[in-house]
Amino acid sequence: LWPWLLASSGLSALVQLVTLPLFPDSPSYLLIQKGNEEACRKAIRKLWGEGDHQAEIDDIMKEKGATASTKTLRVLEVIKERSLRWQLYILVIVMTTLQLCGINAIYFYSFEVFHTAKFEEYLIPYVSLGVGLCECLSSILCSTLIDRFGRKVLLWGGYLLMCSVLALLTMTLSLQHRFFWMHYFSVILIFLFVVCFGIGP
Repeated sequence: LWPWLLASSGLSALVQLVTLPLFPDSPSYLLIQKGNEEACRKAIRKLWGEGDHQAEIDDIMKEKGATASTKTLRVLEVIKERSLRWQLYILVIVMTTLQLCGINAIYFYSFEVFHTAKFEEYLIPYVSLGVGLCECLSSILCSTLIDRFGRKVLLWGGYLLMCSVLALLTMTLSLQHRFFWMHYFSVILIFLFVVCFGIGP
């Protein structure tokens, strides 16, 4: 039934495809991008019910005024703009470290680690599914923690913990032939690494 399980992810896309036409466009999009105040008022009434929503419309108008004075830059203009240099550096560093943090290697080699941990062959796909579920749950947890601690703390902490876990994982994989319990410790570290990735980066 694994093909059905993989295909089930398309169910949420199908639900979105069917239900999205029933929802109104964003009021700020209708007013700022389209310049249609009446459609904006209709969308606000549909989202928030009847009532006086002039304060919200005024806020959107202020946002429109603020965006009107800013110029939309092309990609090359963003790269050349000196005032955006540091933001660009930070963005490139975050995206690069996200790709090179080791999560893909963990997913790729986790099957081998589970196999050497003497898990039954039929159990390994379920343990792998548990790793994915672990990432999903930790990402949900991250959305609650980010308001409390901020992005910077979660990024620094996540990468620091991931480095520590990878160092321990390297050690346990090296010593797995000497101690029988190292296999299980490696499995725990894989789950811990995925939790650190989900909460941090």
